[in-house]
Amino acid sequence: MKANDATLLAVVDDDADVRMALMRLVSSAGFAVETFATGAEFMRSVDDHEPDCVVLDLHMPGMSGFDVQGALAVAHAAVPVVVVTGHDTPESRTRALRLGARAYLCKPVDDEALLAAIFAAIDPAAPAH
Repeated sequence: MKANDATLLAVVDDDADVRMALMRLVSSAGFAVETFATGAEFMRSVDDHEPDCVVLDLHMPGMSGFDVQGALAVAHAAVPVVVVTGHDTPESRTRALRLGARAYLCKPVDDEALLAAIFAAIDPAAPAH
């Protein structure tokens, strides 16, 4: 399944290599992609152009992924979030899902699992693929 080119994804991760890899992956699936190195940088942009989905790292300096989730829940509740983390704990998983994450994946993330989670987050009614 390919995304519509107008479908905008935001990738928020402080690791430049991870950002680049995620950008390449979701671009290859047909998404328009914007990347952000910090949660604050992403939050400054979201009012101007709200993405259709956010791929979000939890553990970043400054504004954490949890902080971003909380801010999105207040101002942009309809934006689905797919969490990717290299620091999986039961507490992090529970907190991210309680804050509304549509999926919670661990790094290194499986490409197919991530794309399936993104498609499901954008269109929950679509059949699984």
